[in-house]
Amino acid sequence: MKITPYSPNTETAFAEACEVTGFSRLLFISGQVPTDESQVVPPDYPSQYRLAWSNVERQLKAAGMSFDNLVKATIFLSDRSLIAQSKGLRASILGQRTPAITIVLTGIYDEAWLLEIEAVAAA
Repeated sequence: MKITPYSPNTETAFAEACEVTGFSRLLFISGQVPTDESQVVPPDYPSQYRLAWSNVERQLKAAGMSFDNLVKATIFLSDRSLIAQSKGLRASILGQRTPAITIVLTGIYDEAWLLEIEAVAAA
C-alpha cells in the first residue's frame, strides 16, 4: 500500500488530499471521544486532545494498523478558540504523518468533551 499526501502548502500539518493505492483493507473509525476506560474526562483541552487521539490509535492497533495507515481524520471541536492549540498537538502525536484533516466546529454530544475525532485508515 502507498499513501501519497498532496499539499501545495508545505507548512501545513495535514495533506489537502491523500491518494491511496495498493490497499486491500479500509478501516472506518467512529468518533473517538476524550474519555479513558473509566469514562473519566480530563479537564483541559491538551489532555483531552491526546486522549482522543490515543483512542483512535487503540482502534488502529486493534485492526493491526498504526498512525502510518491513517488516511483521513475529521476533528470535531466544541469551540473555535481550540483551533490554534490543535496544530502543535497534532504534530506531537502524528509526527511527520500528514493525513487529510477536516476540522468541524459543532456542538458535541457531551458538554464535558471539547472534541471528537473520527478517522479512516487503509492497509
